[in-house]
Parts: sequence; structure tokens; C-alpha cells
Amino acid sequence: MAADSRIPNFRSLTPAERLAHVARAAALSAEEVALLATPGALPVARADGMIENVIGTFELPFGVGGNFRVNGRDYLVPMVVEEPSVVAAASFMAKLAREGGGFEASSTGPVMRAQVQVLGVSDPYGARQALLRQRERILEIANSRDKVLIGLGGGCRDIEVHVFPDTPRGAMVVMHLIVDVRDAMGANTVNTMAESVSPLVEQLTGGTVRLRILSNLADLRLARARVRLAPEVLKTAERSGEEIVEGVLDAYAFAAVDPYRAATHNKGIMNGIDPVIVATGNDWRAVEAGAHAWACRSGRYTSLTTWEKDTQGALVGTIEMPMPVGLVGGATKTHPLAQLALKILDVKSAQELGEVAVAVGLAQNLGALRALATEGIQRGHMALHARNIALVAGATGAEVDAVAKQMAAEHDVRTDRAVALLEALRGK
Repeated sequence: MAADSRIPNFRSLTPAERLAHVARAAALSAEEVALLATPGALPVARADGMIENVIGTFELPFGVGGNFRVNGRDYLVPMVVEEPSVVAAASFMAKLAREGGGFEASSTGPVMRAQVQVLGVSDPYGARQALLRQRERILEIANSRDKVLIGLGGGCRDIEVHVFPDTPRGAMVVMHLIVDVRDAMGANTVNTMAESVSPLVEQLTGGTVRLRILSNLADLRLARARVRLAPEVLKTAERSGEEIVEGVLDAYAFAAVDPYRAATHNKGIMNGIDPVIVATGNDWRAVEAGAHAWACRSGRYTSLTTWEKDTQGALVGTIEMPMPVGLVGGATKTHPLAQLALKILDVKSAQELGEVAVAVGLAQNLGALRALATEGIQRGHMALHARNIALVAGATGAEVDAVAKQMAAEHDVRTDRAVALLEALRGK
């Protein structure tokens, strides 16, 4: 575990110096350092075994979010993302959150759902009763397919049966298997169980089983985080902390009532969560699907976070959302850098990984709301985006920082301006 997630002046270091810092903090071996320092950590031969029709590999920036303290423990957070300002904003908000002790987090058990769809049933409610009566037989068959999971304390725990009496395809009965998948994401496990019980389901209902697949609305597998920031922590040179608290609350209220704003608000949350999910080799599409389905569980799309002011005037933020992530299986075990990311993060369970991920999402959301409530989102974002523009203009090495810094100072971040600055620099 990293003794201290605070990394002062991290941005001013070179990539090699940053890597050396993380290597010391996470006790990385020379071979592991080389994986991060040298392009091509994922060999084409291994990639060819992961997906189909492989012709090469594609790299994204691998950064580290600093300052995170969750449940009293420090974390260096691996983040894989292409968008400027994400890592910086999350790290800075985590630094502010440390003043109040960091983030508090909790989670439910690692429970996933598999769905078994039954059609062609004339008595759907009778079929539901028939399935519920044979619950033990169904559980026994489901659990016979994964002895390793049972040995680890997981397995199919229960069933639910839902009836849709009137669909365009007639009456539909849908049985859910409720499965504790332990430290796996669980897709393969629950899909296998769903397929294994299908013959019995057909026998008991007299219908025809069609789909046998997990649900990505992992509403039984939730992760939560909370943060509290006193007004004095939030203040800037231009605005008081109390003014910023009110601005954040106004911005949150907008997202809570308007789905157009909520979509952008929640995208900002996922700006923090997705990079952690990608870095650790987890299925970010599954996490995204569950997040946005959860955001409209009330019947309308709304914010994944809440922001309030307590009796002392402090800003209190919370998040709760599905978090179907794992430490075993899939790319978490086959991708060398995913394994390395998990070593840097040093989490002991899938639940702990989910808790850290939602804390990062909450931090990222705070960063966006604070910026919107003060100077606007573009000032900070464009200053960091200036490096990208400098690269597009052809800058290399030290030229990148020189051109980017000048554009940021001028508040004029454009490719043509970068070209002009680069020509002037080279002319000197």
C-alpha cells in the first residue's frame, strides 16, 4: 500500500520521475516499471487471444490520481483516459477532501442477476408459482456449474420471478437468478448458470426459454461514497467558500431536475469512474450501462450524485450506483497493465475497488461543479487542453510546455495560434 497518496508537484515532474515515485510507493519491480515505461506492454500475440481479428494494439495515457483517502486509507489511483483535466481535477478535489478526512465509502455484496426469459406460457402467474415452488432444485442445478465459486463462499442465493402478462410477443415470464459472484465481475458465471437451469425452467412452465443472460442493471451490487467539505476549504482568491457552496448547490439542482443537464453532469462523474475501470481491465460499458439505467430508476433521468449543505454550512456530497467490477477473470488477468494497475491501487476485493471508483467519480463531479460555479469549465480545461493543441501544431519536447503556457496565459487556445507561437519560438 502507498504510505501516502499525496504527491506534491507531481505535475512538474517528468514522466520518468513520476514513475519512479509511484514505483517506490507501490513497491514495483524493475520488470513492472519497464512495462509502464516502454510502449507495447500488451504483445500482439496476447491481444490476439483477447479479441477477434486483431491487427495491432492501441495505447491510451496511463496516469495516476493522487491525494485520495477512502475510509481512512490512502490510494494511488491508476487512471487510463485521453481527456485533459480529468486526472488533475480529480486529484485536486481529493486534496481538498483530505482536509475533512477524505471520502467515506461502503458497498453491498457482489451480487449479480441472470435473467431467463420464458415465452409461450398460457398461465404466466401459474408458471411463476411453479418456479418458486421448485426454488431449491433450481438453485442446486445453478450451483452445480461452478464449484470454485461455491468454495470461495459465493453461488446462486435465490430466485425472483417477474411476470409481464401483455407484451408484443405475448405473456412473458422472466426468472432472475440472484448470484453472489465474489471478486469476479460475474458475467460468465451467471450466464452459465442461466443456461444450465433452462431445461428445468421449460419443464416446470411448459414454455420456451429464449434469452439466458445477465442484467447490467446491477441494482443489488451498489457502491456508495460521501464527502464533506467546509466552506473555507473551497474558497478561492476571487470567491468565498460560502459563495462556492451555494454555486455548487445551484448547479446540482439544475442536474437534479433537468435530464439535458443531468446527462452532462453524469458524464462528468463517469469521467472519473471510467478511467479507473479501464485501467483495471474491467468492463466500462457494463458500468456505464448500469449507471445510466440507475439514474432513471425513478421514471426520469436525473443526477447520480446529491449535494447538500449541513447545519454547519459545509458542503456534503454523496453518490450511490451499481458497480459491477472484478479482480479476477477477463482482461484483469490477461492484460499486463491491468494487473499492474491493481497492484498500484492495492485493493483486496472487488467491493473495495468499486468503493474507490465511486469516490473518484464523486471527486470528479465536485471538480466540474466547482469550476462551473466559479470561472466556468473552459478556463481550467482549456489550459490543460493547450498541451494537446501544441502537439497538434507540431511542438515537441520543451516546445510543448512553452507553447501551451503562452496560449493559456493569453486565454487563446487555438491550433493556428499554436502554430504561430511555435514558429516564433523556433525563429528565436
